[in-house]
Amino acid sequence: TRLQAKQEITEYIEIFYNRQRKQEKSGYLSPTEFTQRYYANQLAA
Repeated sequence: TRLQAKQEITEYIEIFYNRQRKQEKSGYLSPTEFTQRYYANQLAA
């Protein structure tokens, strides 16, 4: 159904694509890599 397709596409985008996609703003790091580096720097400071 359309609803099921919409839910599956949204899930793919939110769970996989957005977590893997590299961002120019963050030096071409994935959001997960950027967050990990951010917190590592905070702990080191």
